[in-house]
Amino acid sequence: MFKNLQLKAKKLGAAIGFLILAMSSTHAQQWEGVGSTGSISIGGSSYNNLAIDVQGNYYVSYYDVSVTKGSVQRFNGTSWSYVGGNAGITTATATYNSLSLDTSGNVYYTNQWGYPNSGMEVRKFNGTSWSLLPLPFTDTTNYQASAVAPNGIPYVYASVGSGTVKRLVNGAWEQVGSANVAGANPTHAEMVIGTNGKVYVCHVASGVRVFENSLTASATDAWSLVGGTLVGSAFTEGANATSDIAIGSDNTLYVVYSSTAANNRKLNVKKFDGTNWVQIGNADFGISNDLYNVSIAVTPSGKLYTVASGWAANGGKNTVYQYNSVSNIWETFGGDFVSDDAALYNDLQYDAVNNTLVLTYSQNGVRVKRVQLSNNTPGCNNADPGINPGDTSCVTFTYKGQQVTYTTVRGADGKVWLQQNLGSRQVATAMADAESYGDLFQWGRWDDGHQNRNSATTTVPTTNNPTGLSGITSFI
Repeated sequence: MFKNLQLKAKKLGAAIGFLILAMSSTHAQQWEGVGSTGSISIGGSSYNNLAIDVQGNYYVSYYDVSVTKGSVQRFNGTSWSYVGGNAGITTATATYNSLSLDTSGNVYYTNQWGYPNSGMEVRKFNGTSWSLLPLPFTDTTNYQASAVAPNGIPYVYASVGSGTVKRLVNGAWEQVGSANVAGANPTHAEMVIGTNGKVYVCHVASGVRVFENSLTASATDAWSLVGGTLVGSAFTEGANATSDIAIGSDNTLYVVYSSTAANNRKLNVKKFDGTNWVQIGNADFGISNDLYNVSIAVTPSGKLYTVASGWAANGGKNTVYQYNSVSNIWETFGGDFVSDDAALYNDLQYDAVNNTLVLTYSQNGVRVKRVQLSNNTPGCNNADPGINPGDTSCVTFTYKGQQVTYTTVRGADGKVWLQQNLGSRQVATAMADAESYGDLFQWGRWDDGHQNRNSATTTVPTTNNPTGLSGITSFI
């Protein structure tokens, strides 16, 4: 399951406080088939991966039972077609595979090099054809992941040597950090890359653990355990006992996993607050016990969604949940079930171009469904607050490429103010409420990512001349 690492952010406007209001109708939260109400594959499938490019095109990779090879398909807004023109792009079976995209339109597909061979194959699609890149690993590898850094360099992970990461530089694979990332036999690996110069690996190794390293790490630079401890004790029985990681636009890490049998294998979501792994919402949630095939997605504004399938209950159907930050609980989203039968290999992603949530899963083949997200918080009509100081209302506008809604308040000076900082997750509940701090803008700069609290810093000053402010030679 691989995430789009860079989303095109929209500019806020020429001045702070000058908001672009979004007046649009809300949509029913109804899951609909993407390009087809049934399977988009000819036969059965497994190990599905979903990725969405910056134009809003969908890519799905999977082990294609009909040809006993790996296949990749693309949805261009109207119909599905095989990337490269044909099904089955691998040389042999490819039950384990991964999919990632860069912002230039290149597609990277990794797969287990099937018997009697061993290792990992990596292919690149340049818009016209697939090319086989040098093998990053020749030892037997099952679990794998891939991601592309903001500078366009692809990174791959393999369960070789208890977890190893490599990057492709000038046509050759270089090892990133020391081998033996997990220090144990890792399973169910996922990898994300932030805009902060770091790469993160999440896998199950005596519990769910997340490790980090610099994108420029040498082969001797050690991997660090994020938070210094495991994220949680996870259920690990079987190929579908997955965990998943997502990274927010502010580089916040989110992890979902199923608890152990002692806690009925229910869902848990945690985030890393910079120091500790913190529970998000209620622990051990879900409409049934024995949940598996988990995936998580986060919008640029920090809205969280997760999906899981029931194992022993509900016929194995999958359910999507959304986090309600007001009541601090997880709720079903778009109905109790997305599928109408047993669903495997879930992958959930957010489409920033069309403001939709997209889900792929296996149910007698590859299914892809999506749901349109509301642009406005229910009840928000963008009206001004009342005339009395302390009267509140709300406003909806575009920030970081996503529709957000904030509470507004009438101040004692008669002006209308936002009741919370841009980029914050909630109105402050105390002076030291870190969730209310929000983003840190430098005067005159656009919403270009610099305002994220954990964005990269430099001691070297650079010229700051924002587009649209020509002729200004000094700043305060």
